Amino acid sequence: LNDFLLNIDRYLGSSEWFVYLLLGVGLFFTVYLKFPQIRYFRHSLRIVRGKYDKVDDVGDTSHFQALTTALSGTVGTGNIAGVALAVHLGGPSALFWMIVTAFLGMTTKFVEVTLSHKYREKAEDGSIAGGPMYYMKNRLNMRWMAVLFAIAAVISSFGTGNLPQINSISGSLFSTLGVNKVMTGIFLAIPLGFVIIGGIKRIARITERLVPLMAVLYLIGAFGVIIFNYENILPSISAMFTGAFTGTAAAGGFLGASFSFMYKMGVNRGLFSNEAGQGSAPIAHASAKAHEPVSEGMVAILEPFIDTILICSITGLVLLTSGVWKEKLPNEFQITDTEILAKQYVAGDTQDRELLYQHLNGGEDLPTFDGQLEVKNGQIVNPISIIHSHSLAEDVMVYQGGSLFNGTVNVEEGSLDDQGGNIVLRGKSLLHSAPLTTAAFERGFFGEFGKYIVSFGLVLFAFSTAISWSYYGGRAMTYLFGSKSVVYYNIIYVIAFVFGAFVDTTIIWSLAGVSIALMTIPNLVGVLLLRKEMKSTVKDYWDGFRKEYPNEKAHD
Repeated sequence: LNDFLLNIDRYLGSSEWFVYLLLGVGLFFTVYLKFPQIRYFRHSLRIVRGKYDKVDDVGDTSHFQALTTALSGTVGTGNIAGVALAVHLGGPSALFWMIVTAFLGMTTKFVEVTLSHKYREKAEDGSIAGGPMYYMKNRLNMRWMAVLFAIAAVISSFGTGNLPQINSISGSLFSTLGVNKVMTGIFLAIPLGFVIIGGIKRIARITERLVPLMAVLYLIGAFGVIIFNYENILPSISAMFTGAFTGTAAAGGFLGASFSFMYKMGVNRGLFSNEAGQGSAPIAHASAKAHEPVSEGMVAILEPFIDTILICSITGLVLLTSGVWKEKLPNEFQITDTEILAKQYVAGDTQDRELLYQHLNGGEDLPTFDGQLEVKNGQIVNPISIIHSHSLAEDVMVYQGGSLFNGTVNVEEGSLDDQGGNIVLRGKSLLHSAPLTTAAFERGFFGEFGKYIVSFGLVLFAFSTAISWSYYGGRAMTYLFGSKSVVYYNIIYVIAFVFGAFVDTTIIWSLAGVSIALMTIPNLVGVLLLRKEMKSTVKDYWDGFRKEYPNEKAHD
């Protein structure tokens, strides 16, 4: 299944044309609208504070509540696990492209939220329903595209907002506190169900309190690491820019990343973090009380800035200043992240290192082992090499049921037969996702207590993301099947949340990559088709603003 998803993703979200489309649309609108993410930034802060609110504004939430709801959907595992995955695969310079993606994404969010808010509707239950599917239907008259987007949104609510979130929570709590993953899923599914049954108004009340709290707590822990390793701050910032246009050189256990690989990782993880262009945030913003769609679009400008340029950059500095991103640390190997090569390679050998670099960066594949591994007292006798977590593993031992294994293990084309989950590999390799961030947080003022900050942060971040995405999926179901279908969707959503706690994380990330692309592509095509209307809508907003507030400066 994972290979099937990766093959689909290879032609969609991980393909070069998708990356160029994503950045190209953001760059086009940035130039076309004359850098609104800079010119309108101060104005958006005033709107969020409610300076221009009117009593008769239509909607279910305030500007601030809409912003925190959308932020709770983006500030999640992407900020903790996603940044770590980008650095793990692409090196420090992947952070540069995450920031570039976020800067251009500020404009993309402005455009998609404005257009979606403009064509929102009132659902049959009296609530406000909006999102890209409504401008696709009501303005473009492309119902097929609206249906495609809505279906993709439902899938993505599981692949982005549900399964990866609880999986990261359960994995972190298991590694730090030893909490059973199934129990974590069940325990958190109960409050999740309680919140989402209350609809957008209850969701907004929760997120407007939860988002500021979790951001402050997480940043305190992050700065505790960065300041503790202050001597590495300037070298880490330098590393982000050094290989931004050439690729990241090998360092420690990190075997290096080509420009293409590093660039795609940065952009993809940037999108997963702030979701600019994906069309998810417009669903939350559509509920905001506003008489001018452009004003809500300006509120959305703040999202990628807070989510990626601030929080993700700080997480990246934690990883780089601590140095753990390039260190091989003891861990238990995930079978789907493990590849067995048919020859012994030495990381210190220049020729072997180059071969491994090419193999991991999409160049020439190395021959994989096929047959039986002979194991004595946990040690593999065959002359092979094991790639785990994008690195050459060391000190690998084989266990069965907690004891050192003796016997043979079947391997087919480099993939280990875990014999029903009884065979486990442990050794030293690079870490990625939440475990990498957890290890980094232990290298600061808080010491081992740092891992609890990550675990607690993951619980808050990921849980709030799951809440918001349940609303996105529910609105998509409302568009497809009406308001009555939402209750059935919510039941399935909560059940999936439980199962997501203990299924393989590699498959979850692969599913997330596919579902993101299926939402993003029709949304980006749609906003491009409405580029002229977007420009005239912004002009009309400022014309009206001058008349209503003649003493204030317009930023058009």
